[in-house]
Amino acid sequence: MQMVEILKITLLIILIGCAIAVNLTPSLLQAVVIFMSYSSVMCILWILMESPDLAITEAAVGAGVSGILFLVTLKKIRREDSAEPGETEDDV
Repeated sequence: MQMVEILKITLLIILIGCAIAVNLTPSLLQAVVIFMSYSSVMCILWILMESPDLAITEAAVGAGVSGILFLVTLKKIRREDSAEPGETEDDV
């Protein structure tokens, strides 16, 4: 077995681990970080499969834009949770 094949199998196992971990983690922040690492590993796999266009798209959309949108949404959710019941965001 070649070294590249071993690397691909290792990355696939990490990918499956990330997919399971993102579903089992109780913390939303940890889930977002695991999702971003999932996208990064997928990006590396696309490079190893000689698809650089898909790798760039996965890195930009999967780990980049989606991760930032999830983090911004999580920040807004936490801000609303910390507000008093009956208050709107403008009152805080």
